[in-house]
Amino acid sequence: MEYAFVTGATGLLGNNLVHALLKRKIKVKALVRSVEKAKKQFGNLPVEWVEGDMLNVDAFSHALQGCDALFHTAAYFRDSYKGGKHWQKLHDTNVTGTERLLQAAYAAGIRRAVHTSSIAVLKGHRDQVIDETMSRSEREADDYYLSKILSEQKVQAFLSQHPDMFIAMVLPGWMFGPGDIGPTSSGQFLLDFVGQKLPGVLPGSFSVVDARDVAEHQLAAITRGRSGERYLAAGKHMDMKSIFQALSRVSGVKAPERKVPLLMLRIIALIYEGYYRITKKPVLISTSTVKLMEQEQGRTHFSHDKSLKELGCEFRPVTETLFDTLHWYRKNNYIDS
Repeated sequence: MEYAFVTGATGLLGNNLVHALLKRKIKVKALVRSVEKAKKQFGNLPVEWVEGDMLNVDAFSHALQGCDALFHTAAYFRDSYKGGKHWQKLHDTNVTGTERLLQAAYAAGIRRAVHTSSIAVLKGHRDQVIDETMSRSEREADDYYLSKILSEQKVQAFLSQHPDMFIAMVLPGWMFGPGDIGPTSSGQFLLDFVGQKLPGVLPGSFSVVDARDVAEHQLAAITRGRSGERYLAAGKHMDMKSIFQALSRVSGVKAPERKVPLLMLRIIALIYEGYYRITKKPVLISTSTVKLMEQEQGRTHFSHDKSLKELGCEFRPVTETLFDTLHWYRKNNYIDS
């Protein structure tokens, strides 16, 4: 691997993957929707920016020429949890966009790729350890989860038609990490915690992972993984109280102790959704988010046996991740030092 093409390069995972590639002296072409955002994200790093959008792969497909690896991290996600219907854009970006990207990459001579999937494609019983074989039914998926299931199906269909192509799939959990300029939901969660804007201990359980560790899983998958296989990079199973305690230790901010009942959370979510519709500013909780938290509680304990055995990948402590992320936010003036 000498020249990699990275989609979603300014995103939380994408930017950390770009840094990991550059550290290995691998040249990078980075698909970005905004050159201005790319300049803010990468500064003077030796990255070749390709301005484009997954809704129009044909417009940037020529830039895939000369690359020998593809890392697909781009996805439509955040706005789908802020109220309203987003299925068409979810499908066009995550499903059709993935299919057309693979076709364009193959036509450009690329034969190795990593597709960023999600723990959304898996489901087990409550308190069960979930592994890569436990696929979620399409009938049990919300719109975003369904788009990730269908995008995986596009990957498998492409592999069946192109046996000379290598594509591995990496499944991240709830990612935190430096460089989250969006911010993503995790970044907004940290900012709200430090700003003491959270109403209390929210229900639900989560699988918390450092985006830098997910990037390492992607690099290991393309070099040591098997084509057509899923590799979990979900991180540590935690409830919200445990996350609050870890955040309190690294930030010095007192964690809320009052538990927020689901009914109250639904009311708060409705207010947040209205605020988002008026201002378009990021919010932490929507009615879709609350429904998902209730549905997935206790179903976020994932097995990393396969990733450890085949890829040799492990995870850093959650406190290190949270500390580094908050440090990045302070350094970049998102919060007071």
